[in-house]
Amino acid sequence: MIVVTGSELVRGERTDLNGPFLAREALRLGLEPARIAIVGDEPEELEAVLRAALEEGDAVLTSGGLGPTHDDRTVELVAKALGVRLHVDAELAAQIEGVSRAAAQRLKRDYGDFAPGVTKQATVPDGARSLGLAGTAPGLLIPRDGGRIIVVLPGPPSELQRLWPSAVETDEFRSLLAHTQPPGRRVLRLFGVSESAVARALAEAGGDGDGVEVTICARDFEIHVDLVVQPGAEVRADALEAAFVPQLEQWLYGRDERGVEEHVLELCRVRGLRLATAESCTGGLVAARLTSVPGSSDVVLGGVVAYANGVKEAELGVPAELIAAHGAVSAEVAAGMARGARERLGADVAVAVTGIAGPDGGSAEKPVGLVYLHAEGPDGGVGREFSFPGDRASIRARSVVGALHLVRRLLTQSPDSSV
Repeated sequence: MIVVTGSELVRGERTDLNGPFLAREALRLGLEPARIAIVGDEPEELEAVLRAALEEGDAVLTSGGLGPTHDDRTVELVAKALGVRLHVDAELAAQIEGVSRAAAQRLKRDYGDFAPGVTKQATVPDGARSLGLAGTAPGLLIPRDGGRIIVVLPGPPSELQRLWPSAVETDEFRSLLAHTQPPGRRVLRLFGVSESAVARALAEAGGDGDGVEVTICARDFEIHVDLVVQPGAEVRADALEAAFVPQLEQWLYGRDERGVEEHVLELCRVRGLRLATAESCTGGLVAARLTSVPGSSDVVLGGVVAYANGVKEAELGVPAELIAAHGAVSAEVAAGMARGARERLGADVAVAVTGIAGPDGGSAEKPVGLVYLHAEGPDGGVGREFSFPGDRASIRARSVVGALHLVRRLLTQSPDSSV
């Protein structure tokens, strides 16, 4: 069972990232997540959830509540639920003190401000094993009777993910995993097909079951299909794929976890192409998605955020007469932006986005959600028009995905292929 703490999560001020991460990791290792409980910092509620988790799970994974403040109560309540005492771990205290003194010096503050937090964070349940520090917060693993364990991790996702491997590498965790057999997992990534069409194809192929669980999820303007295959059900999974996948082949772009941006970068590398972007309504989000991939600098030259018409004209060479004739949100201007980015930045391939993300700016002829995309390469260009539903954020997000898939299709098929 997974217990995620933090009143800010319960109030909806922040979105939980740790529960899904820990659930995916547990499943990958062969531990079936029973449920994810999100609970605030109120002591009685948190203690009740922890007690229930300890009764249910062989492994209890917690995140949050390890800081130096009064409302960071996870460690003391874990100890209370386990019925064990707390003690100050001298070695851990020395490590946290070292980090805190360095922080005090860097911030030009008196170390005395940090000292109470050092003692608090070095106070751990009897029998706990330190997993190291993320900042000043220690991760802990506490063995239980019968080979069961509880893992206590910090709340910030980057810190939790940094300490998670240390938990998995402990003898206690490995001993628990020795009794598990992870399921197999196969992934299909599709673009341009509806969720209902994928569900229909699955049903016509015989559906899941008999050790194969299929999930179909619309995500980021794509359809993600995951097959979880229990040990011994591999033949059944092979048969299902053989009947299921051919119906979807034209929309299938990946059979791994890589995002479309990674596929685009790889296609460019294989052909020795350099890439540029020209963006209006997405404000640089296409370039950000591409450059979020380590090593993308060998492909991505740069981009132009051309929000104003004057910038489209001056930086991308889009003729003022073209904008006047067709409007800034038009197929013609999108093509002009892509050609301009390719020429001005010296790129082999360029992709452009122009649209109306809202909530204002739409009209009867050009409503909010209207987006034009254009990709231009050495062998020509291809454009698409979309009318996206949703709010500003979703329209922009879908535009980014659509633009990247347009580049992918440009580089893999003839320019007149549909996205």
